[in-house]
Amino acid sequence: MNEIPELYGRKALHSNWDRLDESDQAKGVECPVQQKPCPEGAVIVSLPEVGLEDFSGTDLNQAIWNRKSRRKYNSDSLSLKELTYLLFATQGVHKAKPKFSMRTAPSGGARHPFETYLAVFNIDGLEPGLYRYLPLDHALCRLKEDTDLRPAAEAALHNQGWGAPVIFYWTTVPYRTEWRYQAASHKIVALDAGHLCQNLYLACEAIGAGTCAIGAYDQAACDGFLDVDGTDEYMIYAAPVGKVAK
Repeated sequence: MNEIPELYGRKALHSNWDRLDESDQAKGVECPVQQKPCPEGAVIVSLPEVGLEDFSGTDLNQAIWNRKSRRKYNSDSLSLKELTYLLFATQGVHKAKPKFSMRTAPSGGARHPFETYLAVFNIDGLEPGLYRYLPLDHALCRLKEDTDLRPAAEAALHNQGWGAPVIFYWTTVPYRTEWRYQAASHKIVALDAGHLCQNLYLACEAIGAGTCAIGAYDQAACDGFLDVDGTDEYMIYAAPVGKVAK
């Protein structure tokens, strides 16, 4: 078998649990914040409450059976309630504590090292633009109001947006996990990203929508589009969402 250069990251997937005594948590360093603050002066959009009844009527077996990557969407919009359902299904908070939160998607050590950005094009009751979900507040922070966002949003994904009414972009803030798990962190972040995107797939099936996870994207373009620094926060996953033919 050919040698694979270490820079391709195989070692990041190794188990490194013997090095946890080196972590900042073990050293008594203050825990990082669980959620980025909203920029001063930005518009905050409150979201509808999500209750258990919003998840009823969905057959889990059927959702698992039907789940697939969907790249063709019709011209229908999504309602704000439907978008809220998808946000709650992927990063909704059940219980919040000062140093951690329990959410709808699992995360190693309840660190939840992600921020959810949304390029919104056709959501009823929501102005087009770039938003970020605030899971601890169950609200959206509007970062940019823009009716001509699609060219940049899709170009950063190598034109894999397929005209969807909304595109989810997830960034990682790796230090949230590194603070506790040090050398094992990057494996955990990768695993956690899969957990939250699978929740999106299943939640989409429940509302007659579809999604397709995007791992092939332009890193610099996505980081620039989201206005993140590419080091302490950077794009890790994306997924357009739209209604599909029944």
